[in-house]
Amino acid sequence: MVIRSLKFLLILTIMAGLASSALAQRRIQIPRGAKITEDAAYHPNPSAIKVARLHYSGGGDWYWGSSAISNLLKFVRDNTDYPVDTVERVVKLTDPELFNYPFLFATGHGTISFSEEERQRLRQYLSLGGFLFVNDSYGLEASFTKELAALFPEREVTELPFDHPIYHSFYDFPNGPPKIHEHDNKPPRGYAVIVDGRVVVYFMVESDIGDGWENQQVHNDPEEKRLEALKMGLNILTYGLLQ
Repeated sequence: MVIRSLKFLLILTIMAGLASSALAQRRIQIPRGAKITEDAAYHPNPSAIKVARLHYSGGGDWYWGSSAISNLLKFVRDNTDYPVDTVERVVKLTDPELFNYPFLFATGHGTISFSEEERQRLRQYLSLGGFLFVNDSYGLEASFTKELAALFPEREVTELPFDHPIYHSFYDFPNGPPKIHEHDNKPPRGYAVIVDGRVVVYFMVESDIGDGWENQQVHNDPEEKRLEALKMGLNILTYGLLQ
């Protein structure tokens, strides 16, 4: 499958970047959401990191946060040696292009649901090396937890401990998920589905790091919160692609 060969190339590139001492010393800067040309956005390296937004069904606003993915990828481009394509892609689980994207991002409010065909496709995608990160903007938790039970009835959804590698893959988050946006005055939590020792789905609630990825004027988040969100996003991306 295409997804395995893409992940192999990405792993080689990411490992080379992590080994560079200059990488860790590079100054962190918050992306300002400035426009870049299409030529600059599309990285010429065919193995460049590409992230696709999942267009799901159920009524939730899957399209929420139009500047989030591109801002995260610009942050990755500017603060690592990873080759990055900063253009957001959109894919449905039934699209033939699904397996071209080792990393899927889903977010929104309300309800998320999959048909039986979509569940089968998602399970196949994850079993072949794909990774799904779901950011609950607000209200997705109940419906997505139900979908996970249908997707992996033989697996438990587990809360990841703070010493899990996803919180230390690039930056250290000793207290687990950062709190970016307040919803119900509850602590942020990160849940996962683990298959053969590998996290295939990471689901974050009561954090909403997607808000922190967006242009500053959208939510008026303080820059330190935006930086936390972007750093955690880089951790998730690094972990998801290195597995």
